[in-house]
Amino acid sequence: MGSVYDTDTDDSKPVGSYPPTGIDVLIVGTGLAGLTASIECIRKGHNVRMLERMDDINTAGDMYFMGHSAIQFFRHWPDLLQEYDNISMGNAWLETFKHSGERTIPPMKVSDRLRRAGMDPNKPPGAFQMRPLVYKMFVRQVKKLGVDIQFGKKVVDYREDTSREKAIAITDQGEQFEADVVIAADGVGSKSQKLVGGEVRARSSGRAMWRAAFDSEHLEKNQEVKKFFGQMYGENNDEPVIRSFLGPGTYALALTRPGTLIWIMNHDVTGSEEESWTHTVESDEVVDNMDKGVGAEPWAPMFKELVKLTPPRTILNFELFWRNPQPSWCSPSGRVIQIGDAAHSFLPASGNGATQAIEDAVSLATCLQIGGKENIPLSVRTHIRFRFVRCACAQKLGFSNAELLQDTDWNKVKSDYKLAQPKMPKWIWKYDPEKYAYENYDKMAEAIRQGVPYDEVTTIPPNYPPGYKYHPWSIDQIMEDVRAGKPVDLGNGDWD
Repeated sequence: MGSVYDTDTDDSKPVGSYPPTGIDVLIVGTGLAGLTASIECIRKGHNVRMLERMDDINTAGDMYFMGHSAIQFFRHWPDLLQEYDNISMGNAWLETFKHSGERTIPPMKVSDRLRRAGMDPNKPPGAFQMRPLVYKMFVRQVKKLGVDIQFGKKVVDYREDTSREKAIAITDQGEQFEADVVIAADGVGSKSQKLVGGEVRARSSGRAMWRAAFDSEHLEKNQEVKKFFGQMYGENNDEPVIRSFLGPGTYALALTRPGTLIWIMNHDVTGSEEESWTHTVESDEVVDNMDKGVGAEPWAPMFKELVKLTPPRTILNFELFWRNPQPSWCSPSGRVIQIGDAAHSFLPASGNGATQAIEDAVSLATCLQIGGKENIPLSVRTHIRFRFVRCACAQKLGFSNAELLQDTDWNKVKSDYKLAQPKMPKWIWKYDPEKYAYENYDKMAEAIRQGVPYDEVTTIPPNYPPGYKYHPWSIDQIMEDVRAGKPVDLGNGDWD
């Protein structure tokens, strides 16, 4: 295809490449995890239905990071790959500031930053993407496939019938939907938790994100803000720019691209936050609170002016939740399985939430296809074995990255720009979840049959930091270290 986001198209297996498995799959939720699971399950020969609590698929939002590993499956979907190339910001620039407004790293193309870090600019670890564009891309593919989606179905309970080998999703109206396997892709508040892992509830991190996306025409109201945030680079001054602002206990990003401006800011909770893509606050609330917790030096006046220009009913105050890592992502009989945030929530600083959700979906669809209808519980548990330690490591890396962004050593940054950006090690992005499942399914399934604990399996290569040995950890432990001024203890192994 000729772009920096190429995947290996030589082994492309489009829809129709696999025979029907006869597996009836019910997917709850239409986030990235659910949408990816739907199209990949169809490609693998499964029968797919979806339930969504809202009246439509929410394609609103701003931006997030999508890792290279999350787009490997695009090789099977030429339309998706072409559209992804079209919306990607392969020509983007990066620029870094202190939260007070002082520029610390001059504007530089992403490709040049990669070269400076000793990486191949033609194979980046991922890219920032605009959420609306990515979601609309997936929604178009789902509609093209004719996936049966029932809207207005809020699932409040999950059950399984072991005698009939079925899983059941129950709505708030008492409706029951059953399938051979139910995929809970309904976020951190999923009601599947009671069946899957007991009452281990997601809890507030004490942090939230202000997020806003709007037409750049609003910058016309303040020429100074337009000159600063409206500026783009490149030969024609039309290449997108991502400006990062790093400060004590906070960080922010601002994306400028033709016609659009997006800004996001990590902050302490204010009391008005919700975990919702529709809940908004007004700019005066943000301006009144953004200096809290950042020390003696306030936020840059220019950023405050940008906030003031944000149109009404545009700024989300999105509460961030987390849950301690738990090896149990499925029901006792393996008929209900969590993926995405329902199984593992991520801090935004990890740059991994969307990536790992998509990896989950691709891995699960593949494992179900390999094992067949007669081995669904084994396939589900094999998938979890592939995913748990990898995701737990990516979660912990998110805390380390948050610490890096919120406690930057600017003296060291002058000689090493990598210290002002999140870690994105090779074991994270240089990975293909589908290929890994095909190469290692039989060995992992046999380890499960033999009763070998997940942390004692030595027959397959790790998809987490080389040399790492998993040890249970908790959010409380990490936060205690952070409060004591200690760095996040990632553990043994090569995390870089």
